[in-house]
Amino acid sequence: MALPNQQTVDYPSFKLVIVGDGGTATIGVEVHPLDFFTNCGKIRFYCWDTAGQEKFGGLRDGYYIHGQCAIIMFDVTARLTYKNVPTWHRDLCRVCENIPIVLCGNKVDVKNRQVKAKQVTFHRKKNLQYYEISAKSNYNFEKPFLYLARKLAGDRISILWSLLHLLLQKCISTWLHSNSMKLSLLKQLVSHFLMTMTMCLSR
Repeated sequence: MALPNQQTVDYPSFKLVIVGDGGTATIGVEVHPLDFFTNCGKIRFYCWDTAGQEKFGGLRDGYYIHGQCAIIMFDVTARLTYKNVPTWHRDLCRVCENIPIVLCGNKVDVKNRQVKAKQVTFHRKKNLQYYEISAKSNYNFEKPFLYLARKLAGDRISILWSLLHLLLQKCISTWLHSNSMKLSLLKQLVSHFLMTMTMCLSR
C-alpha cells in the first residue's frame, strides 16, 4: 500500500519508523527511501525519522501507523536517552504491535561515553537486536537496516503479499487505461512475481 510521502515502486516496500530522543543523530519527521537486496529480491525501506519529536506527545502515533519495522535510537553519551528507551518501545508496540525492532546505541566514537556496553540490557528483556553505531563515522550504520531486511525477507508471506498487491494495482491500472506499454509492463511484473514466489518458496 502506498502511504503518504511514499512513491509507488514495482517491488515490495516497507515502512520503517525511527524513534528516539532528540540529539541522537536523527533529523525530525522526514521520509527517506533505502533499497536493499534480499533472497526474495529487491525491497525498499521508507524510513520515517520521527525521533526528536518528544514535544508532540500523542501526535507521534500518527507517524507510527502502518509501521512494519522500527529502530529505537539512543545516545551512549547521554544516560537519559537510554532511560527513555522503554517508553519509545512501549509506544511502538502499542500502535504497531508485533513488528521487528532494532535498538541502536549511537555516538560510540565519542570518548565521554556515559552508557557502557554492559549497562545496555533492555534488548535482552524484550528480545530485540542491538547494535552500537556511529552515524558520524558510519560505523556499523548499515547493520540495523540489513538485519531488518533479512527479517522481512524471512517473512515470505509479507513479501509475496506485497508483490501480489502491486500486481493487482497494475492489473486495475492496465484495465482502466489499456495500452501496449502498460501491457508490456504488466507482463514483466507477472513474470517477476512468479520468479520471486519460486525463489521464496524454495528456500
